Amino acid sequence: MPILKNIFIRRAAVAACGIIICIGVSKISGQTATPLILKDSVNLPGYTGDFDHFAVDRDHGRLLLAAEDHGTLEVFDLGTCRHLQTITGFETPHSILVRPGASTILVTDSGKSMSKLLDAKTYDKKGIVKLVPGADSIGYDTAANVVYIVTGGKDVDMKTVELAAVNPDTGDKKGALTLQDDHVEAMAIEKGGNRLFVNLTQTNKIAVIDRMAMKLLALWPVPSAEQNAMVVFDSAHQRLYVGCRKPGMIVTMNSNTGEVTGTVAGPMRSDELLFDSLTKRLYMPGGDGYVGVYDTSDPDHLAMISKIASAPGAKTGILLPDMKELILAISPGETKTMGKVIALEIK
Repeated sequence: MPILKNIFIRRAAVAACGIIICIGVSKISGQTATPLILKDSVNLPGYTGDFDHFAVDRDHGRLLLAAEDHGTLEVFDLGTCRHLQTITGFETPHSILVRPGASTILVTDSGKSMSKLLDAKTYDKKGIVKLVPGADSIGYDTAANVVYIVTGGKDVDMKTVELAAVNPDTGDKKGALTLQDDHVEAMAIEKGGNRLFVNLTQTNKIAVIDRMAMKLLALWPVPSAEQNAMVVFDSAHQRLYVGCRKPGMIVTMNSNTGEVTGTVAGPMRSDELLFDSLTKRLYMPGGDGYVGVYDTSDPDHLAMISKIASAPGAKTGILLPDMKELILAISPGETKTMGKVIALEIK
C-alpha cells in the first residue's frame, strides 16, 4: 500500500499560483455574495478510486477520512487540513464514528475482516465489530449511545440488508432488523423521537423505523427521482431532505406523512447532504464538479443560492459550522486525476 505523500497548500499559495483547483460561482436569484470560498487544498498523490465519509475529532484536533478503495484511514489536522497520518489495516472502510470523550473510534468496513474499534488517540486496533458482512452507512443516537449500521446487500451477494443496533463502546449487537432491499444508503435520526429514516435505494423508498423497538413502521415511496441515497432531517419544519442521483435532485418530504412537498434540481453523483439548521442552508456536493447551496427557509420550495464549482469526484464532505468551513474529498475514481481534500470558507 503506497504511503500518501502530502502537499499542503495555503490559501495564499492557491491565489498566487491559480493552478491547483478553480472555484467558480454561479449566482442564482439575484444573490450577490459568494457563499463558499476556497481556503486550503491538500494533494493526495498515489490514490485511486473513491473516498467515502469524514468524521471530526475535536478532542484531538483531527479530521478523519475513510479512503474506501485505498483501504486506509487518512488523518488530517483539523485547523490546517495538513495531512498527518495514514492508518492501514482496513479492507473497505466507509463510515467513522467519533464520540467526544470516548476512548474508541468505530470504523465500518465492508470487508470480511469486519468493522473495527480503534484507540481514539493512537489508532491501534482494540476490537472487531462482528456483524453481517458489508457494513457501510451509520447513524448515531447520542442520547441512547447506540450506533445503527447498515450491513449486507448486493456488494456481498445478499438480496436483503440488516440494520444492526450496536453498542459503540464494546461493538456488541443489541438488536437487528432485516430490510427487503439489496442497496441501502444513508439514514437520519429523529432527535426527541424514536424514528429512524433509512434510504432503500434499490426499491426507491424511505423506511421509517422505530429504532427503540427495531420495528418497521412505514415504507414511503420517493416517486420524484431514483437512487435516493442521502437524507437529513429538518426538525424545525418536520421535513426530510432526500438526495437522489437519477437525476440529481433534492426531494422534500413531510416527516410525519411521507408526502412529497417539493423538489429542486441538484448535482449528479452526490454522496452527501449537509444541513446547517441555524443558517437554514443545505449543501449538496456533486461528483460532476459543483456544490449546490440551498436556502431552506421555505422547506417546500428550496431556493438554490449558488452553484459553486469544485472538481470532478468531489461528492463527499463534512460541514463544520462553528469553524465556518465545508471540507470536501475529491475522489479520483478510475481517472488519472489526483485525489485532494479542499477546505471551503463559508460566507
